[in-house]
Amino acid sequence: MSSRPIRITTTEHTISLKVPTTMSEDRHGGRSSPFLGLLRVPLLLLLLYGFVCSLDVLSSAFQLAGGKVAGDIFKDNAILSNPVAGLMVGILVTVLVQSSSTSTSIVVSLVSSGLLEVKSAVPIIMGSNIGTSVTNTIVALMQAGERNEFKRAFAGATIHDCFNWLSVLVLLPLEVASGLISLLARVTVSGFQLHSGEEAPELLKTLTEPFTKLIIQLDKSVITGIALGDESMRNHSLVKVWCKSSVFLSSVNVTAAAAHNCSAALHCGNYSDLTWTTQNITSQINTEKCRHLFVDSGLSDLAVGLVLLAGSLVVLCSCLLLLVKLLNSLLKGQVAKVIEGVINTDFPYPLGWLSGYLAMLMGAGMTFIIQSSSVFTSAMTPLIGIGVISLNRAYPLTLGSNIGTTTTALLAALASPKEKLPAACQIALCHFYFNIFGILLWYPVPMTRLPIRMASALGERTAKYRWFAVLYLLVCFLLMPCLVFGISLAGWQAMVAVGTPFSALIVFILLINLMQARNPTRLPKTLRSWDFLPQWMHSLKPLDKLITRTTALCCSPARINDPDVVVVTPPDAVNIKPESKKLAEQWYDNPGLSLPEEISSEPRVFRLRGLERCNSTPL
Repeated sequence: MSSRPIRITTTEHTISLKVPTTMSEDRHGGRSSPFLGLLRVPLLLLLLYGFVCSLDVLSSAFQLAGGKVAGDIFKDNAILSNPVAGLMVGILVTVLVQSSSTSTSIVVSLVSSGLLEVKSAVPIIMGSNIGTSVTNTIVALMQAGERNEFKRAFAGATIHDCFNWLSVLVLLPLEVASGLISLLARVTVSGFQLHSGEEAPELLKTLTEPFTKLIIQLDKSVITGIALGDESMRNHSLVKVWCKSSVFLSSVNVTAAAAHNCSAALHCGNYSDLTWTTQNITSQINTEKCRHLFVDSGLSDLAVGLVLLAGSLVVLCSCLLLLVKLLNSLLKGQVAKVIEGVINTDFPYPLGWLSGYLAMLMGAGMTFIIQSSSVFTSAMTPLIGIGVISLNRAYPLTLGSNIGTTTTALLAALASPKEKLPAACQIALCHFYFNIFGILLWYPVPMTRLPIRMASALGERTAKYRWFAVLYLLVCFLLMPCLVFGISLAGWQAMVAVGTPFSALIVFILLINLMQARNPTRLPKTLRSWDFLPQWMHSLKPLDKLITRTTALCCSPARINDPDVVVVTPPDAVNIKPESKKLAEQWYDNPGLSLPEEISSEPRVFRLRGLERCNSTPL
């Protein structure tokens, strides 16, 4: 039965429902055929493989674009002795190369060569722990098309950031004052007889490298060489050209500097007034070129990096969007309820507290298997977005992933050469102890799980102002580290002069906000709200209006004048009842969370029983 298309648009909140010509079920009664259902599973695996490969290529692109800059940042060891500067260097370098393992390997080389002490390396390791969480935050941006999914996905991605920042705020001053983490690492290493061994196999790289090596291969020793002060490496390209080389031994005659008695020498002779000796010289000759797209491109590292950056982002976005759509089609109805129940349900009383620790072990195990915390948390982000994994359950999974990546780093350290073995193990153990102490601070007691509340607030903010996600990325991972790093170069006096009043202002604002929410009557009337300040100082609405005016809309408001549009009045927002507190905290679908403040003034088209959804709210 067909009918004329109808679009319903509200006058205030502008909600449009785009109705197709027919609402009848398909030939199979609304059920997809079993054959199509079976095809979805290999398609899901193929998209996941493309998603992981694009993350690998994205990391290579960042290393090509900013790898030498990262090496230059590490070069000045006097700056790295400042713990705040070291923290910011760890963040910036890891963001630039998109690989905490690369930044950690540079630190290991600096420590083993004696250019950097382990105590000075600990803040850099903390910074790399923060910088590595930028990947899953970028992945969360790909779900910005749907408000509730974006809210959950961004909260799930930033919970890692919140945990790392809170841990650094407590543990960095403790490490500077007492050297606790570096001391524990040194005692642990000295208590064992360490011997170099074989490197642990990396399951994920075994699967992805056959494909990614056809796209690009990098010579990462160039970054390490620049960091160690080898100026000859500055003229080398990061793009690997030769993959195989042979060492040849040749004998040459060399004129001796002084007269030699050749009576007892096997490779020595006299000719006229000259004395010569035979010396063996080893030379390395390249024998086989690498096979990848850019081996003979002639492009600079920056050009290759930008090309790979654009291509990997396109593939990453495409795979992620298709993954979300496919997961939405697979995980629906009773299947979704069963999976949500298995993942998010706690053990019965009195063993409910064990559920989080079991999830932590699961996250550590999965990260240990795939040898990458970034891949694990990035793959978990879309599942959080579609509501399969709750935020409360994602938190211990993320903490477990942190532990899993430190055990991977420890195994890699045990495979280091003999001269680098103690330094590599100490750095890996510093990383391990940092995450262990962070978990002890922010997980065992429920009231101390501040990262969940902070991530929830960030998710709500990005749901209301989607451009806030981009602003968050720029401020937390680029602008603020650069600013603090620049101030730290001026010395500790400048850090104290700038940091002390700024920290006092932050603490004051937090205390006032807490009292406004809990007990506003104890505050003076002026401080019971921030309305006495200009709006731009306590609200993002002025900035939102500016960005909204300059952002193109995907659904033009002019369509409201279409003759097929039926204008209705939305229900009063006061009559909308919120979900229960438990479901709100777990971030399941909650339509009440989007009303009344979070609904944009532009047209929005929602999906009802297969209808098309288009959200015009700008990022």
